[in-house]
Amino acid sequence: MDALLTKTEPKAETDKQPRKQITGSEALLLSLVAEGVDVMFGYPGGAIMPVYDALYHYADKLNHILVRHEQGAVHAAQGYARVTGKVGVALATSGPGATNLVTGLADALIDSTPIVCITGQVFAHLLGTDAFQETDVINTTIPATKWNVQVTAAKDIPHAVAQAFYIAKSGRHGPVLIDITKNAQNELTNEFEYQKCDNIRTYRPKPVLQETQVDAAASLINGAKRPYILAGQGILLSRATQELIAFSEKTGIPVACTLLGLGGFPTDHPNYVGYLGMHGNYGPNVNTNECDVLIAIGMRFDDRVTGNVSKYAKQAKIVHIDIDKAEISKIIKADAPVNADAKEALQALLKKCNANQHATWIESFRTLNKVEFEKVIQHEFNPSGQISMGEVINRLSDLTKGEAIVVTDVGQHQMTTSRYYQYKSPRTNVTSGGAGTMGFALPAAMGAKMGIPGKDVVAVIGDGGYQMTIQELGTIMQYKIAVKIIVLNNNFLGMVRQWQQLFHEKRYSFTEMVNPNFIKIAEAYNIPARKVEDRNDLHDALTEMLKATTPYFLEVVVGKEDNVFPMVPAGAGVSEVLLEAPKKS
Repeated sequence: MDALLTKTEPKAETDKQPRKQITGSEALLLSLVAEGVDVMFGYPGGAIMPVYDALYHYADKLNHILVRHEQGAVHAAQGYARVTGKVGVALATSGPGATNLVTGLADALIDSTPIVCITGQVFAHLLGTDAFQETDVINTTIPATKWNVQVTAAKDIPHAVAQAFYIAKSGRHGPVLIDITKNAQNELTNEFEYQKCDNIRTYRPKPVLQETQVDAAASLINGAKRPYILAGQGILLSRATQELIAFSEKTGIPVACTLLGLGGFPTDHPNYVGYLGMHGNYGPNVNTNECDVLIAIGMRFDDRVTGNVSKYAKQAKIVHIDIDKAEISKIIKADAPVNADAKEALQALLKKCNANQHATWIESFRTLNKVEFEKVIQHEFNPSGQISMGEVINRLSDLTKGEAIVVTDVGQHQMTTSRYYQYKSPRTNVTSGGAGTMGFALPAAMGAKMGIPGKDVVAVIGDGGYQMTIQELGTIMQYKIAVKIIVLNNNFLGMVRQWQQLFHEKRYSFTEMVNPNFIKIAEAYNIPARKVEDRNDLHDALTEMLKATTPYFLEVVVGKEDNVFPMVPAGAGVSEVLLEAPKKS
């Protein structure tokens, strides 16, 4: 890892005047300013105290948000990065401060989120002595970062920061960690002219588009009778939404989105056919095993998309476009691999693919989705008993016209939101995908609101995940971050309970929750709050929440044993998706 941190030869002195000296901590902050950082999230402690001391004098240049837990800092940095496309920044001290970042780093790595985390470390001469709050954060975070580095001298800090930002936001995006010893923060070094990094000799983040690969993909697409596009987050990361729309419109190919790909293709487009995956729409799942050419763009064939891979799209030729060569043919063998940035690949394919129409094929998705509507969706939107999660999200989508930034946690509410919120624009869907991190939504929503303050940011959370990072209400109160919080409360760990009901004979083992008075907790943080149990109050409550110019908390009590369908059970193929609970034999 440290091999990437190459030294830059100092320039010859042309001025005999002594150069001004600054501390390593100042060098760090000036480097962040040079990288365009406008907000960062952190929590001070002993090993990073020199940085915070310097930050006291840089408050006019760097907006620091004091979170209530380091996990909140890293998730807030993720939320900021996901909506802005810029690098999010989090700070923490050594030992437990650094280890509290690991969950967010792992989440950012699997979901390709560009963040830079900066941790303080004990003095260099104490490394390896088990000093107070010493943790080997470099070896701890190697599996959870795209790159990490330990800096033990002040003069190396600017170069480390430059490389960190370059690595985080180039190629397949990801998290980077810089661990800085306390002596490096305190040492004096010469004032510098910051050099942004745009090249590392041993690192090739962006593959060169190969025309032969494009030709092979175009040949399969042009010969297809039932082609089908699976759009992943790579569309959003490469800012390729317009290219995808143009490509789909020219070729007439239907488009479905993965969980993280939602927002990458407008849900109101006539070629959009739905959401993929374990709890995705019926048509997209079933027709995965009916298409003749499957075009995967910026997605990695996650197991939540494929189900049982031995039953996945065996009839189809596979075109796989991805910037990360390691993802191609890792899960599903590609017949026409295109190792390239999604935007560049689509631009090339637009020139080589024939204009076409596949109206009958697209209509088959509509027919299947109509079955889902009749068996599942209309009952979700018009339940006969308690308020349903689907009913809440459908109303929210209508009231915001699909234009709010929606941040979800993990569980039934996440799948329901992914199914029923009609995303119209890129970077409006923020969720924890590959890691499935409960506690993600509240701090990520803070970061999203700090990144795009002029847009409505709504956090949709379950009662379980909410309590994992509920302390961040203190951050929201202190900085008056106007996020809207909806807790869908079923007094259960709902997704686990669903599996226990369907596949473990209703043995609800440690999934029922006795919850506190969420309204009083919100009010204790000076956040306006309302609780809804009667659906006649739902519309007004959502409207009141969206009109608020301050933070707002809304608790909606939903059915305790409601389930999310469709559902692809464990071990099943995607075309074996269930629309209702399996009948007991």
